[in-house]
Amino acid sequence: MSPQTLILATDSSALHLYDLRIPYSKISQRPQQTHHPHDDYVSSLTPLPPSETSTSGFSKQWVTTGGTTLAVTDLRRGVMVRSEDQEEELISSVYIKGLSSSGTSRGEKVIVGGGNGVLTLWEKGAWDDQDERIIIDRGIAGGEALETLALVPDELGMGKMIAVGLADGRIAFVRIGPNKVISKVRHDEVEGVVGLGFDVEGRMVSGGGQVVKVWHEAETSDEKAPGKSGKRFVDSDDDDDDDSDSDMDDSDDERQSGKKRRKRKRARGKDRTGGQQVMAFKDLD
Repeated sequence: MSPQTLILATDSSALHLYDLRIPYSKISQRPQQTHHPHDDYVSSLTPLPPSETSTSGFSKQWVTTGGTTLAVTDLRRGVMVRSEDQEEELISSVYIKGLSSSGTSRGEKVIVGGGNGVLTLWEKGAWDDQDERIIIDRGIAGGEALETLALVPDELGMGKMIAVGLADGRIAFVRIGPNKVISKVRHDEVEGVVGLGFDVEGRMVSGGGQVVKVWHEAETSDEKAPGKSGKRFVDSDDDDDDDSDSDMDDSDDERQSGKKRRKRKRARGKDRTGGQQVMAFKDLD
């Protein structure tokens, strides 16, 4: 959260806060604060930027998703608000600013990825319910889960855009404002995308299964559509992995291929194996 604060989210929904200024020998004993913003495990945690009146310059509030709700917690005041039941699993989240502001909109939103292939947009400060929806993946029984989100750096000149990692191995690029999927690429044919990020040179890094891929930016050979950038991300090793698509109504025939995907386990319970762990926190649920 900051050089002073570590937040640890657990499978039992407990959210533990540690003050890193306390000597290390005492940190592992008890957290300084514990909150329960959700009834289910915390699936994502996104810091909100510090307020204009902040004297420290560090974030003191954050958004979490867990089960079917979104919550906002404050470092000093605890859980401030929890949304209405969205009746769909909320899995991932990312904060975006610099959007056009009009009316009550501040130009700042938290974008949340759902378990049914839909992105929901939440206006900062209006946390009771979602503001807009963007369909990323369709399906008879619901679309693929949106496992991870990453903000595309402004320095790449693509406008306000996020990358969305899907449970079927694809990555979708969504322009915020028009709220439209502009292209898709494929990380893996079987495994879902569980990690997305951008390095200091603007290259996208995706992870899923046993594979990590680093993507570079390239110009498309196709004729550019009016108002669209010809830039896209392609795999540095194999351009044929590209699954570009400029329409949200992608039927994606690959889902009918009969391949059985090994999906990431959602029933996240405690590890009851009793085995030695790399890092352990005592007396935590």
